[in-house]
Amino acid sequence: MNLVVGPHGSWPHPERRAAATIGVYDGVHRGHRAIIGALGEQAGERDLALTVVTFRSHPAEVLAPERVPPRLTTLDQQLDQFAALGVDAVAVLDFDDELRRLSAERFVVEVLVEALECAVVSVGEDFRFGYRQEGDVALLRELGTTHGFMVTPMALVGDADGPFRASAIRAALAEGDLGEAGRILGRRFAVAGTVARGDGRGRSIGFPTANLELSPRQALPKRGVYAVWVRLDDGNAPGAANVGVRPTFAGDTEVLEVHLLDSDRDLYDQAMEVEFVARIRDERRFDGVDELAAQIGRDVAEAARLLAVDAGSPT
Repeated sequence: MNLVVGPHGSWPHPERRAAATIGVYDGVHRGHRAIIGALGEQAGERDLALTVVTFRSHPAEVLAPERVPPRLTTLDQQLDQFAALGVDAVAVLDFDDELRRLSAERFVVEVLVEALECAVVSVGEDFRFGYRQEGDVALLRELGTTHGFMVTPMALVGDADGPFRASAIRAALAEGDLGEAGRILGRRFAVAGTVARGDGRGRSIGFPTANLELSPRQALPKRGVYAVWVRLDDGNAPGAANVGVRPTFAGDTEVLEVHLLDSDRDLYDQAMEVEFVARIRDERRFDGVDELAAQIGRDVAEAARLLAVDAGSPT
């Protein structure tokens, strides 16, 4: 899969014309995958490069910073999902003030026509683009006629339980409903990060933890304890994870910390992805370290039981 980043004016000339879709694609959920799959069929029929145009950070960080939603996936996680879907190229735009000020026509000419040489553009029916969101699907079609590309708007995809939306995934996670989040994602929710050095409290009570340094605005499940699978560079491992502020120690910063069930190795600075399998309990404050340690022991045993009947590996 080809990855292009940086100012769109500096992107290399494409080898083939593109069948492109544009969007944030946070989560790369079932609705997103349906759009990419349908576009992939068109790309295959016409020997076009199946291309996703997305953004390094959510456009709302520039347009409405007070309403930026938590991110379900890092860019690296998105790229992995796109590659698994057979995407040929991903073009990553930095939504900065310069891009924000591009008129709808300039966006089409500079990005879709000159940079990507689009033959087909697929977007949602409510797609807006250009300065102050002046462009819509009707204008995109007009510009497509002028510049030689076809526009295929896509209706919102869903099932009998409702449409597939990233906002619905975030709402499910906030309730600790991993099943509903997974239904819309089409896979289990997973958080990626780098292991940072913690304060060593877990090790001091017999349960060493890896503390993840997370990307800004990372979405997390409701505070509590979970059975998880942990993906590391050298394989997968079962674990028990805590999401919360560690109230027994009067913490006030939300963290994700993971105890591996089958090893006690140094994981500092390693990349890790934590796949949430089942919720065990809510986070709560204990009267002392001994009571906390006893409960963690029970949590670890329950995580081991849940993971033993979970087909043995991450999805």
